[in-house]
Amino acid sequence: MDFENAYHLITEKITLWVEGFIRLLPNLFIAAIVLVLGIFLASRIKKLAQKLTKRFTQRQIVSNLFSSVIHVFFIGLTLFTVLSILKLDKAVTSILAGAGILGLALAFAFQDIAANFISGIFISFRRPMNVGHIIKIKDFMGVVQEINLRDTVIRTFQGQMVIIPNKEVFQNPIENYSLLGKRRFDLVIGVSYNEDLEKVRTITLDAVKGIENLSTEEEVTMFYTEFADSSINFMLRMWVNTPEQLLFKKVGSDAIIKIKKAYDENNIMIPFPIRTLDFGIKGGVPLNEVLNK
Repeated sequence: MDFENAYHLITEKITLWVEGFIRLLPNLFIAAIVLVLGIFLASRIKKLAQKLTKRFTQRQIVSNLFSSVIHVFFIGLTLFTVLSILKLDKAVTSILAGAGILGLALAFAFQDIAANFISGIFISFRRPMNVGHIIKIKDFMGVVQEINLRDTVIRTFQGQMVIIPNKEVFQNPIENYSLLGKRRFDLVIGVSYNEDLEKVRTITLDAVKGIENLSTEEEVTMFYTEFADSSINFMLRMWVNTPEQLLFKKVGSDAIIKIKKAYDENNIMIPFPIRTLDFGIKGGVPLNEVLNK
């Protein structure tokens, strides 16, 4: 008797499953069509996203990342649609809830990594610098070697490789010395109070003429800036026609050599600092009186 009841229950269950499967066949057919079309459309949209992204950035890694995110999004949308067609709404709700909780946990756990990652994407689209540019970020100045999604690598002029997180790159000012294709060298010089300042101006500007790598588009300018303790100071501003650090420094060195030579030939004095020493507790006492005490 127990065997007959068990057989009856099993048969009833199988019958219900078969009937349910038969009723579900139209939905399965529609779900299969939606799945195939969704996968096909996701692939086409991925290729279209790659083409559109390349218009804004030349970096292949960013293009691949953006298109992959779009592709995964449409695949996920297709899967959720298929589950809804199959009347598995509870499964969809559970998956969405689990994905939300997991995403929140990951966001807290990897917030610094995510910040660097997102900053790298923004940097790739804004393109404030390229590989080979001379830049300065905070206290680091050098040549850009790599621009990754997580960090930027520069080689300083002292030879060190510095890896800067993209969050720091994105949130701090970037001094790019290569965008203009030229750099300005500022040289501060002081001359004696006894000199003819107009004569000094003429001799100084003539001295730096013809220096190699000086820009022909920009004029060399000179401005007197202050009455210092032992000299009248001025600033000489020269534009170098290349951002390269070695040539930039060479132009400044050549200018110093030529100006010193021209001043020597014209008896123009670059004074040493002058200091007055007071002796005694109250000051104003000659040195010999202090020594004789």
